[in-house]
Amino acid sequence: MSTSVSHFIWDRLHQWGVRRIFGYPGDGINGLVGALDELRDKFEFVQVRHEEMAAFMASAHAKFTGELGVCLATSGPGASHLVTGLYDARMDHMPVLALVGQQARSAVGAHYQQELDLQSLFKDVAGAFTGYAAEAPQVRHLVDRACRIALGRRRVTALIVPNDLQEEPMAMPAREHGSVFSGVGYTRPKVVPEASDLKRAAEVLNSGKKVAILAGAGCVGAENEVIAIADRLGAGAAKALLGKQVLPDDLDWVTGSIGLLGTEPSYEMMMDCDTLLMLGSGFPYSEFLPEEGQARGVQVDIDPGMLSIRYPMEVPLEGDVKSTIEALLPLLEQKTDTAWRDEIAGWKRDWTAKLRDRAMVSADPVNPQRVFTELSPRLPDRAIVTSDSGSCANWYARDLMMRRDMMGSLSGGLASMGAGVPYAIAAKFAHPDRPVIACVGDGAMQMNNMAELITVAKYWQQWADPTFVVCVLNNEDLNQVTWEQRVMEGNPKAEMTQRLPDVPYHRFAEMIGLAGIFVDDPDRLANAWETALSAGRPTLLEVKTDPEVPPLPPHISFKQAKNMMFATAKGDPNEAGMIRGSIKQLTATLTGGD
Repeated sequence: MSTSVSHFIWDRLHQWGVRRIFGYPGDGINGLVGALDELRDKFEFVQVRHEEMAAFMASAHAKFTGELGVCLATSGPGASHLVTGLYDARMDHMPVLALVGQQARSAVGAHYQQELDLQSLFKDVAGAFTGYAAEAPQVRHLVDRACRIALGRRRVTALIVPNDLQEEPMAMPAREHGSVFSGVGYTRPKVVPEASDLKRAAEVLNSGKKVAILAGAGCVGAENEVIAIADRLGAGAAKALLGKQVLPDDLDWVTGSIGLLGTEPSYEMMMDCDTLLMLGSGFPYSEFLPEEGQARGVQVDIDPGMLSIRYPMEVPLEGDVKSTIEALLPLLEQKTDTAWRDEIAGWKRDWTAKLRDRAMVSADPVNPQRVFTELSPRLPDRAIVTSDSGSCANWYARDLMMRRDMMGSLSGGLASMGAGVPYAIAAKFAHPDRPVIACVGDGAMQMNNMAELITVAKYWQQWADPTFVVCVLNNEDLNQVTWEQRVMEGNPKAEMTQRLPDVPYHRFAEMIGLAGIFVDDPDRLANAWETALSAGRPTLLEVKTDPEVPPLPPHISFKQAKNMMFATAKGDPNEAGMIRGSIKQLTATLTGGD
C-alpha cells in the first residue's frame, strides 16, 4: 500500500466514526500529526493547552455524545500528562482511546530521552487494552481492538505507536500462519436479564409500599423509562451526581441529589423507604442508603462488577437500564395509594423553601448558594452545565435545578479538580448550538482552567451559538478541603495549605478577548447572569464569594458536630466567620432567612 501507517490509523479511526481529536503535538507523534493535517477535511483537531485537558475533553465528549472519545499526545511527558484525565474516564465508565507516540523501536530499552515504559504506565488506567505497534501489519487489528473494546466495555484503551513506525508504508497482514485479520464495527446490544429474574424483581417491587429509586449515569438515554417506572411504582427518586440530568427537578417526587452533596428529602426518603430500586449508579456512600435489612433491593447495571456492592440487593440484574425497564414494566402493578409520594412532596416543599432561605442569608460579600439559585431560573433551554470538584459541586448538586432536555456532568468517580472548563469546551464542540455554562472554584481555576480559557478564545468563533459562560467562585480558599479539615478531622483551617492568592479572573478573560464581569454585591447577581448569557461571546463571570458559608450535609452526625467544636477550640484562623456563617445557615433552616 502507498499510504503510511499514520494515514492508515486515521482512515481506520474515521471508519470507526471518530471525527474529533483532542490533543497537543510533539516530535513523538510527528508522523501522526502530519497525516492528520493532510486529512483535515475529515477530522477536527482541538489543540489544548495541556495533555491532561485533552484526556478530560475526550472523557467529556464520550459523556455528552455516547461516542468514542479520542486524545492524542506525544511520547514521554505528553503521554504521562494524559493519565489523570484518562482515570476520570476509567472511573466513570467512559469509552476513550489514548493515541500516543514512543521513541524509535531501535532506541526502546536504552534509557533514551523521553522514553518511558508506556505499557506499564497505562497498565491500570487502560487495563482493558493497551496495544504496542511494533510492525505495520499489526496496526489494523490494534486499532480495531482498541476501538471495539473501548466502546463495548466502556473502558479506556491505549495505542502506542513508535515514531519511526508512523512514517513507514502501511502493510496489510500476509495470508499466513500468525497473521490477524480484523474488521470495523460495533453495535451496542440490548442487554436484558432472564425472564425468571425479571419476575423476581417484579415481585419485590410490587410488594413495596414505599419505593425509592436512585438514578445514576446509566439512566442517561432512558429518561422516559425511568419516569414511567417511577409512576408505575408510585416511587420517589433521588439522583446521583452523574445522573443529575436524568430527571427534571420540577417533578414533586424527584428529591434531587444524594449523599454528602445531597438534599434532605433524598436522605429522608432513603431512611424511610421499604424498597430500593437502584438504576445505573455506582453511588459510593452507603451511609446515605437504607440500613442493611431495612429495605428489599433491586439493582440494574450494565456492569456486573457494580452489582450489590453498595447495598445487599435481593435481585441484582445485569442489563442496560432502558431495555430492562421496558421488560419490567408489563410485570409491575400500578400503585394507586399516593400517601408515599405525598409525603415525599411535602419533604421537597420544605427543602425548596429551606434552600431559598439559605441562599438569601447575607454573607461577606456574596453567598455562593445564591449564585446558583439566581442561575437556575435563567438557564436557557437545552443548556449544558458542567461543574468542577470542590465546594462549587455542593451548590451545583443542590441549588441548580435541571429541566427537561438539559445536560450536566462533572468528574464523578475520580472527583478531580480541573475538569470543569475542559468538560465545558468538549460539550461546546459536541453541541455547538447549545448554551454551555461551567461552574468552577478559584482553586481549580488556578490549577489549570485559566489556561483553557485560551482554548476558548482560539475556537469560539467557530461555534454556532457563542453562549459560553465560566462562573468562577473566588473565595481565596481551597474551600471544600478547608471544611473537610474542620468537619472530618476536627482540625482548624491550615492557612499555609488552604489560602489562595486573589486573581482578577475577569480581567484575564478580557485580556485574551473574552468578556469579563465582576460581582461582589449579591443584588447584582441576577443582572450579571442575564448579561453573561446574552453577551454574544464567551464570558467569565467572577463572583467574590464568602468561604465561611458551610456546605452543610443533609444529615449532621454527632461526630461531625464534635469535630467542628474541636476545630474551633484549636483556634481556627477564621473562627469568627466560621461560627457566624454556620449559625446563619442553621438559623435560616429554622426561621427562613436573616
